[in-house]
Amino acid sequence: MTRNSPLTDFCAQDVLAGDAEHSMDTWAPEIIASAPDGVLLVNLEGIILLTNQAMENISGYSESELVGHPVEILLPAELRARHKESSRRFGSNPVRRPMGMVKDLCLQHKDGTSVAVDIALSQCVAHGATATIVFVRDISGIKLLQKQMQFQATRDALTGMPNRWMLGQHLGHALLQARQNQTQLAVLMIDLDDFKSVKDLHGHSLGDKVLIEASQRIAESVRPCDTVARLSGDEFVVLLNGLSMPTEAVAVADTLGYRLEQPCSVEGQKIRLSGSVGIAIYPDDAKDAETLMRCANMAMFRAKAEGGGRYALYSVSMAARVAERVRIQDRLETAIRTNTLELHYQPQIDVVTGAIVGVEALLRWTDEELGDMPPDRFLSIAEETGLIIPLGNWVLDSACRQAAIWFRAGFPIRVAVNISARQFRQPDLSEQVQRRIREAGLPPHLIELEITESEAMTDPQQTKALLTELSGLGVAVALDDFGTGHSSLAYIRDFPISRLKIDRSFVQPITQRKTDAALVKAILVLAHIMSLEVVAEGVETQSQLEFLRAHGCNYYQGWLFSKAVSAGEISAMLQRSQQLLAV
Repeated sequence: MTRNSPLTDFCAQDVLAGDAEHSMDTWAPEIIASAPDGVLLVNLEGIILLTNQAMENISGYSESELVGHPVEILLPAELRARHKESSRRFGSNPVRRPMGMVKDLCLQHKDGTSVAVDIALSQCVAHGATATIVFVRDISGIKLLQKQMQFQATRDALTGMPNRWMLGQHLGHALLQARQNQTQLAVLMIDLDDFKSVKDLHGHSLGDKVLIEASQRIAESVRPCDTVARLSGDEFVVLLNGLSMPTEAVAVADTLGYRLEQPCSVEGQKIRLSGSVGIAIYPDDAKDAETLMRCANMAMFRAKAEGGGRYALYSVSMAARVAERVRIQDRLETAIRTNTLELHYQPQIDVVTGAIVGVEALLRWTDEELGDMPPDRFLSIAEETGLIIPLGNWVLDSACRQAAIWFRAGFPIRVAVNISARQFRQPDLSEQVQRRIREAGLPPHLIELEITESEAMTDPQQTKALLTELSGLGVAVALDDFGTGHSSLAYIRDFPISRLKIDRSFVQPITQRKTDAALVKAILVLAHIMSLEVVAEGVETQSQLEFLRAHGCNYYQGWLFSKAVSAGEISAMLQRSQQLLAV
């Protein structure tokens, strides 16, 4: 057989125990014929004297094609000379060899294919003649199973890429080579931006196909000698070997970003992809695998914090920022769990009558450890970590309960609630809204959901379907930050919305810049044509208010009337307004 041949002893000289009437001569042919392993009897000249059915099945040869022929017929041509020498040495020193002594044995099937086998052999003396008896076991099924198990242990089941364990092996070897050759290497940590929303909106099955598509694009962006691994979820790692300068890693990151952002269509769905890439360089940033990975991870979070769809190189200062981010995340989780957040409300005023017609709910957080936390400091972290979902649910629930309190007190004012991108893509959003309104005992029209223009235009058809579902509940829908995105009027005309909100960036300069004044006038005309009400944000001066009133704006909010204040202060405003009307 290939390599040295192990042997088992097959010679038995005694009759079978308990049956003295039947000798081995009687039973031997039956035993050999029914053996589950292949059996060969080979003389000292290497000629096959005897075989069995199992051996014929393993080799593909018939009995007549085996018996009387050299045993080397079962070996590839390049191994036959070696086998003859091994057989000669065994004949001079016939030490019994059990199975499992030599790895990677194989024989050549009649059709030329290779069959993985294990063998055992020994020498047998009968009737004055000496021969070698060989048991041959087909282990190709075991080898296949081992190969499958090894693949599963070292590869990601979805993409077939190396997994975390295999990446560790490659990175360890690459670091050793880099030290010996005095070269650089880079670790690129890649996280798909807002991938959770893709799964929430389209389901896990389509999400898996998107991950496969992303993995292929990443693999196409690197050299064959580089390693691409999937760590978990939507997180990938690229290991770049043998670099001469960090700019080579930056070039790969640029290519990755470009490829990921190319149009993606899966199962007829248009999916918007982008990735945040963090880069760490050996030996500049770290000299061991664990630290290098950690540095790349910190750089990736930096890229994500800057808006995603970009790369960031690791710097020492990132460690402090990441530590702060983790601390904010931890404290925010605690605040949501312990109900220590607060909503403030900014009044929305009728431009003509000056009456409070609604309020916008705005989140406020004061932490005992971190102090006053402005929303722009923690909302991006909530978006990145997925905390925006429980946070958004808390806001919606609190706003509904407060609106119900005002309604029962005789103040039926509309409460506007901002819906984040991730919330908006939840498939059960309308059910959540309906349940919270019902539990609060609130007329649905007193809740208004605000979505940004940019979010609405991400997938206009999906947006229209969801807005139709929400408006069917009786709630109002407003398009927030109007003018800052890139809308198609054809879509907006068909969206079931009741109000447009003009972003403060257009409102504040209307009395100083003609272009902004003209733009706001155009928005007001457009809204009236489409029978939509308009709320202007960020009104801070009387001249701004006069402009809006002169050009038909319906409502405004801003510091000219009031900043966002507590629910109690809103209640006091409403009571004073009611008393004035009664006079």
